[in-house]
Amino acid sequence: MDIKEIIELCSGKWFSQRTSFQSKTESSKAEITVEFLASDHPEIVKLCEKSQIKPEMTLGGSKTSWDNSVDWGKPKQTGHTLIVWIPETNHTANGQILRYLSQGQIYTKGQYSLGKDEALTLSIDETNRHSEERISFASPNLRLRTNIVKLSDGTSQMAFYSEIRKVS
Repeated sequence: MDIKEIIELCSGKWFSQRTSFQSKTESSKAEITVEFLASDHPEIVKLCEKSQIKPEMTLGGSKTSWDNSVDWGKPKQTGHTLIVWIPETNHTANGQILRYLSQGQIYTKGQYSLGKDEALTLSIDETNRHSEERISFASPNLRLRTNIVKLSDGTSQMAFYSEIRKVS
């Protein structure tokens, strides 16, 4: 698989179960929708302009929206993340990402790398933290994700997600 196929495979509606660990173990559930946006989509163009990148140099973007209202007894959380995929010249397995996180309106840059094992790794370095997310597929309808966030104070946060595609 190449990066375009991985991006397409991520698109769709997913039921997500998360187990996270920082100082204690927690679990949660959410509904996630991943939508592919073409490089000329207004949201992609806006994010590219903010970072002084030509939209036509990108592979487009992925908009991920979440809603945890399926998780009874937890405070409702909704939001979205937008990622723009910018491949290296002649080597689409590696490249840069631009990320916009709706909660807090945070813009960041990072890298992506598609391994020989067809797992996609996203890395983002920010002032006080480094995050790395790894996405792989056990089957086209079962997505697995791990996320590790290392904070500047030496602490870490880890999460594992198992996500099942909602099929109509």
